[in-house]
Amino acid sequence: MIVRKPTRQIEVGGVPIGGEAPIVVQSMTNTDTRDIAATVSQIKRLTEAGCEIIRVAVLDMEAALAIARLKASINIPIIADIHFDWRLAVASMENGAHAVRINPGNLGGADKLAKVVEAAKKYGAAIRVGVNSGSLERDILNRHGGPTPEALVESALRNVALLEKQNFTNLKISVKSSDAMLTVAGYRALAANCNYPLHLGVTEAGGLIAGTVKSSVALGLLLAEGIGDTFRISLTRDPVEEIRVAYELLRALHIRERGPELISCPTCGRCQIDLFSLAERVEDYIQTVKTNLKIAVMGCVVNGPGEAKEADLGLAGGNGLGIIFKKGKLFKKVPEDKLFAAFVQELKKMEK
Repeated sequence: MIVRKPTRQIEVGGVPIGGEAPIVVQSMTNTDTRDIAATVSQIKRLTEAGCEIIRVAVLDMEAALAIARLKASINIPIIADIHFDWRLAVASMENGAHAVRINPGNLGGADKLAKVVEAAKKYGAAIRVGVNSGSLERDILNRHGGPTPEALVESALRNVALLEKQNFTNLKISVKSSDAMLTVAGYRALAANCNYPLHLGVTEAGGLIAGTVKSSVALGLLLAEGIGDTFRISLTRDPVEEIRVAYELLRALHIRERGPELISCPTCGRCQIDLFSLAERVEDYIQTVKTNLKIAVMGCVVNGPGEAKEADLGLAGGNGLGIIFKKGKLFKKVPEDKLFAAFVQELKKMEK
């Protein structure tokens, strides 16, 4: 059983983060924030997949003002991602952002940071201190000889201290790198030196395969050690895929379960059905199913049900025949071209 490292609890738009709250799954839109229709559409798709907090890029004042319209059309908290310009942070919170992601040290000085903190206090917004290995302060890089774990932690705590001087502690911290093991070492060191809630992530992780592997290694190690209160899987992909990977990671660690678990055979020479396409159709369909079930997609009518006897519901097919099975027992035979429809019909009966 995983024992979480104790952290203080904050809230982002009513969603608790830290303490004994469940680990929160986040993502970030890749639409132009100023394109309201496209951004709302993507956020709704992410919400259906299980995203609990969404972050949007705020590249100019128009994007900051757009947050009010976005917020009116969605039902999960929204975070404004800010680079350098304190005015965008303030405007985002004025327009309803529940939190901002900033690097306090690059906003232009204590007076500008004070204005951001003042707005956060006024509107009840949280702040994420976001430190990346690629944007560390020059003096820290020189002292440590590069973006080491110690350098990440020093930068994070330096920036946190800037907020604490403003009597602001409604914050969480991230120390990301594109190097998986550097990320792990950085978060381990940070967790040992503060009790603020931690946002986990591997930055610029890559595409679907590389990004999934790197993120799963780094975040899996940390979460298994009880480190981390919220996280994002970063993929160069449709962000809905980030949510799918996130929940599979939580399921594999027995931390959280949402919706069905899919098991499927890797295929072999006995397979006489297009199992790849069938498995993809099933996987896509179950993303919006919230009932915890075990679903099996097998390629062998003879051996499939027995090999997946723990599945609540499964299907297999080949050579024109399709079967639906439950707990390893044959339930129904159907023509192969009717197999997916018959499976969906039975799954709907099992949804709660």
